[in-house]
Amino acid sequence: MAISKKNQFETGAEDGNPPAPLIAITSVVLSMALIAVGNGLMFAYIPVRLGVERFDPTWAGLIITGLSAGGLAGCILTGPLVRRVGHARAFMVLSALIALSNAAIGAGTYPLLWIAARALYGFSICGLFIVAQSWLNDAVANAIRGRVMAVFYVAYVAGLGVGYATLAAIDIQTAAAPLIGIAFTALSILPVGMTRLAQPPAPQAASVALGRAWRVSPVGIAGMLAVGGLSMAISGFAPIHATAKGYSQADVALLLAAMPLGTLILQIPLGWISDRTDRRYVLIAAAALAVAAGMLAIGFDGGALAALVVIYIVWDGASESIYSLASAHAADRASKNDMVALSSSLLFAWSLSGFVVPGIVTGLSALYGTQAFIYVAIVIAAAFCLFVLWRVLTTQPVPTAETGSFAPMCAQAPLPVELAFAPDEQRDS
Repeated sequence: MAISKKNQFETGAEDGNPPAPLIAITSVVLSMALIAVGNGLMFAYIPVRLGVERFDPTWAGLIITGLSAGGLAGCILTGPLVRRVGHARAFMVLSALIALSNAAIGAGTYPLLWIAARALYGFSICGLFIVAQSWLNDAVANAIRGRVMAVFYVAYVAGLGVGYATLAAIDIQTAAAPLIGIAFTALSILPVGMTRLAQPPAPQAASVALGRAWRVSPVGIAGMLAVGGLSMAISGFAPIHATAKGYSQADVALLLAAMPLGTLILQIPLGWISDRTDRRYVLIAAAALAVAAGMLAIGFDGGALAALVVIYIVWDGASESIYSLASAHAADRASKNDMVALSSSLLFAWSLSGFVVPGIVTGLSALYGTQAFIYVAIVIAAAFCLFVLWRVLTTQPVPTAETGSFAPMCAQAPLPVELAFAPDEQRDS
């Protein structure tokens, strides 16, 4: 009978296979943290540079939509790439494509080129996360898997924050930001290029089965659909709107650098509570908090930077918490045989929403102004809150004793995906 990679690894661990060396695991985490620095800087740089050059904010929105379209393609095509060349080579290929994307940005302010470049980035970063996380999942024992993945996510979020903050120290009218992005991407290849971490067997593309995943966890799929749009709307359009409102380069850098703090501050207590009760109650609270923070963002829009920083920390943290809570809730309801289809379907739902919502926000922004993203985010969070409340009133919870353990995650870092073995490897299993 076919078994998932995760289950096969669990068997191996019980049979006494030696664990992966800590330094080898650290190489993958360090590589992704280095990439995050360049990624955070580019996220902040692009809308500010376009604003300085007096391009219409619609261009920045189209660039976000292109990035999301690339991410959707990466969700589908990474499996075949890894099957062809293996995890290490796939990691280096995708990193090289990110460097190429940054080089295109550095060539000059050409919005059409930037759309294509960020689509390439979206494809590559989604693929990198699938490669890195499936690699780590294969390498670590069950006893420490949650802690390793938590460190992985925190390292990436910290790298993003460093990248965001770096914007304040560069000359926005030069190619310094893309060059720094290229440098950090190049550095990220070194730890993986020299790692001795054993590569997992060649996988197939993970199968996407949205109907099956919905039957397993409607709240999990709805959560991914909600947070894919929320994350791209808030993180993608906040710097666009702040630039359009006249905030300085340093102000935008501070706002973006502060936002990841919400993810780090809110997820741990919310996760702790969710491990001890029906996670859906905590999801309702997180969504309601996101709605309230969005309303405050409207009320204080264009006001004192200090107030906006606090509001956006809470807003981003509440929205990002939906990601990890919905993922944990879905895992609670899934059997081992469901995990491959479920994890890939959750990623697909996240990517699909991350593609559709920025397009909607871009269109609305052209009509009603850049603040449209705030209203869209409020509607998404409110709709998800009401859906989960309806599920609580009409279905039974998973018994607390049967739930898994919460692990902090970031919606800027796509879900770990269980890549299925090739047919011949499955028969050998």
